[in-house]
Amino acid sequence: MDLIQSYGDGNEEDEQEQMPEQQSDDNDHQNHNSSSSPDSSPIRIISLPNKSAAPKVDDTMLSLTVAASQRSVSKPIDPVEHAVSFNPTYDQLWAPIYGPAHPYAKDGIAQGMRNHKLGFVENASVESFVFDEQYNTFHKFGYAADPSASTGGNYYVGDLDAFKNNDGLSVYNIRQSEQKRRKLEKKKEVLEGDEEEDGVDDDEAENPATEAWLRKNRKSPWAGKKEGLQTELTEEQKKYAEEHAKKKAEERGERGERGGEVFTDKSTFHGKEESDYQGRSWIAPPKDVKATNDHCYIPKRLVHTWSGHTKGVSAIRFFPKYGHLILSAGMDAKVKIWDVFNSGKCMRTYMGHSKAVRDICFCNDGTKFLSAGYDKNIKYWDTETGKVISTFSTGKIPYVVKLNPDEEKQNILLAGMSDKKIVQWDMNTGQITQEYDQHLGAVNTITFVDNNRRFVTSSDDKSLRVWEFGIPVVIKYISEPHMHSMPSISVHPNTNWLAAQSLDNQILIYSTRERFQLNKKKRFAGHIVAGYACQVNFSPDGRFVLSGDGEGKCWFWDWKSCKVFRTLKCHEGVCIGCQWHPLEQSKVATCGWDGLIKYWD
Repeated sequence: MDLIQSYGDGNEEDEQEQMPEQQSDDNDHQNHNSSSSPDSSPIRIISLPNKSAAPKVDDTMLSLTVAASQRSVSKPIDPVEHAVSFNPTYDQLWAPIYGPAHPYAKDGIAQGMRNHKLGFVENASVESFVFDEQYNTFHKFGYAADPSASTGGNYYVGDLDAFKNNDGLSVYNIRQSEQKRRKLEKKKEVLEGDEEEDGVDDDEAENPATEAWLRKNRKSPWAGKKEGLQTELTEEQKKYAEEHAKKKAEERGERGERGGEVFTDKSTFHGKEESDYQGRSWIAPPKDVKATNDHCYIPKRLVHTWSGHTKGVSAIRFFPKYGHLILSAGMDAKVKIWDVFNSGKCMRTYMGHSKAVRDICFCNDGTKFLSAGYDKNIKYWDTETGKVISTFSTGKIPYVVKLNPDEEKQNILLAGMSDKKIVQWDMNTGQITQEYDQHLGAVNTITFVDNNRRFVTSSDDKSLRVWEFGIPVVIKYISEPHMHSMPSISVHPNTNWLAAQSLDNQILIYSTRERFQLNKKKRFAGHIVAGYACQVNFSPDGRFVLSGDGEGKCWFWDWKSCKVFRTLKCHEGVCIGCQWHPLEQSKVATCGWDGLIKYWD
């Protein structure tokens, strides 16, 4: 285009030069004609102006494009840009940042872009081992791999002759010839050692002060095959082993654990004295306590608060038949028992679990109780003295523990485990006597029905299963598509009905008769329990159903009409447990994840 432009400019100049010449020639010609005759003048050839046949081209856009490309190549890269539309040069990439210096940085790099005291350092995509390998290879052999080399270029930098001689091996690679040489040397050493041993006197070889003994035993005890294990212990070793075993048994308290965590059992009594002036124990029920009437009333106000747990309370149980004491299981790994009638204070703290306590269960007379913790241990406590009678564990977390309510079978313990089994122990022998293994999820509840001949279990597999006690075969399996998990089940005082807390925010009623049918006419709803194992319970006369909920409320329903009778705001957070007092008809205890136990009247 430049050539066309210059060519056109040259033609215009020629035309302008020819025009005055032509005018002067014409004038001269006229004068000459006027002065001389036409016969005497010579014949002149008139030259016409040159014209270009090339079309006229507008080169404005072309020149703008060339100028823009030159400007983009020369201008610096904006550090804020995420994409570069051209291939920048090395000088452009490493050029200093343009613009005014940063007011708070000495070298002009903003604080946000600095990750090193000398400026900004990018993370290298090289593993530390690979870097060390190349670094040491370069310092030993003089060559190393080039990480910035392109696929078509040379992959190595440094002494390429040494690279060829060593076949590109790094310091961490051993060539085949070197490996062979080492094997031969090792074999030679072994043969020489055997020859030396043959010529050595046995007495010298047995004496540690001689060189022969050193040569014989110079090999590492881990090299090659071991000579043989010691089969019999010496008298001193036997004595030490017995002492060690005895010490370990004392530390564990001879618990016979099978996978639970070890924790020292201790208990602290907080009352004034463990027995009164008549010699009665502090757990003895008052003789004048009895039910005033058979009619229960809904509580209205808070009368007492027990605070002592540093974390949430997961379960509460009244002392059987009398309710003069209340037992609480805490997430602070402690079990506490509180006085209800007199002082209203904590009477004893039982510390034997290393993790949160999940469930507790009194025996029929209240003198002993069970506790199950997330440390995978089940402990059987003496309520009065605070001593651990025995400890049971399968190595799995027990979610629920229950004693057989029969007076003759108070030594039988049932535990629902996280590995889908219900395990039955005989506490007298400490042996597992039965395993009920049919559930497809962790077992949540165990409830005895039908004069304690059967028990109902619920699980995370959203089913109910009914078992004959002692026979690990399911006699009734209840599982419907609409069913949810049921983390709490309670028996109605007339023993004909089961109330099951369902995680779809309702309480379902099942019959305890032969067919264990769902009573579709009775359904208690309104509370929010989804995601929480809030306990459900009945009043002693069976007229009311009560349950905690996830918002800290305690709900009361009428058993006959299934309508909500009253709600009490009891706790900040979840109200996980609630239980009606067995004798005082208008009093209810609640516990929550705020660490408090409240008593309502």
